[in-house]
Amino acid sequence: MYSLKGEQVFLRALEADDLDFLYQIENNTQVWEISGTTTPYSRQVLQLYLDNAHRDIYDVKQLRLCICNAKNEKVGLIDLFDFDPKNKRAGVGIIIASEKSRNLGYGAEALELLCGYSRVTLELHQLYCNILEDNAASIHLFEKLGFTKVGIKKDWISSAGNYKNEILYQKIFN
Repeated sequence: MYSLKGEQVFLRALEADDLDFLYQIENNTQVWEISGTTTPYSRQVLQLYLDNAHRDIYDVKQLRLCICNAKNEKVGLIDLFDFDPKNKRAGVGIIIASEKSRNLGYGAEALELLCGYSRVTLELHQLYCNILEDNAASIHLFEKLGFTKVGIKKDWISSAGNYKNEILYQKIFN
């Protein structure tokens, strides 16, 4: 079994006391452009999500893990989505919740742990991600972890009356 514990962070399943943290992230309008969210989430809806978070990735086709630092503080979330066991692939998304927790290596280590888990435990062949062209920090993170740019979706995201390109990245495991 592949460990989800690194030097600086560990990944864990969502727990009942994560409701406030999840509420804060999901209702942060600054990340709605990336997540495709258009309306706020209620605590009740998020509680229902947490109540079902224990379901198996093979059943619900997604997995959300909490990123915690060495002090056991919640610093972000990392997701596998569109899990496709037949073709052995999944999408990946990550968010580090606060500015003070960014650029400390948490995101890189969490992504590295998730890649290892995906390759070894889930036996995936590849992961992919979609990044807005102007998101330099995410582009740097995913390229640093060996994701390769494979395409551009032109005018993909509507934002404040304009359109933005979205870049498709893949990481194919050996």
